[in-house]
Amino acid sequence: MKKFFLTLVLAALVCLPAFSQKYAYIDSEYILENMPDYVEAQAELDRIAVEWQNEIEKQFAKIDSMYKKYQTEAITLPENMKQKREEAIINAEQAAKDLQKKRFGKDGDLTKKREELVTPIQDRVFTAIDEFAKEKGYAFVFDVAGSMTIIYADPKWDINDQIMQKLGVTAKESEEDDE
Repeated sequence: MKKFFLTLVLAALVCLPAFSQKYAYIDSEYILENMPDYVEAQAELDRIAVEWQNEIEKQFAKIDSMYKKYQTEAITLPENMKQKREEAIINAEQAAKDLQKKRFGKDGDLTKKREELVTPIQDRVFTAIDEFAKEKGYAFVFDVAGSMTIIYADPKWDINDQIMQKLGVTAKESEEDDE
């Protein structure tokens, strides 16, 4: 009986610190969407993406025009001219694909621009979260945005507004509040 009681007391002492840990959660998308500089950066990225997409679409339209012209003239062209035109079309298509990859590829210009504009803002948010969590003694801060799945979260552990306050950001009025 003494061993059982001793084991129970030791188990309680070992588990007690786990129960005293504080948890909180944030929604990084909510915080970022309320930051004017992030909204401006996203708008700039969208503008650039549309500009580059239009540039690429113009190149593909030009290639399409070249191909249609080639098809109509192919019957009357000598073999060496056919080959030159085909090569010109293939080269133009490859150049357009290369440009598309350069602009929108994994390590493309848009990714680099996103890193340039958005990463410093995200770093500020995560630094504020880190500082706030340390000040308040949170053991864990979860992010409910993205792939993190939390089925239920008690609003008392939501620290979005405190993080935004630390960043000097005021929440936008939602569209539902305006109605």
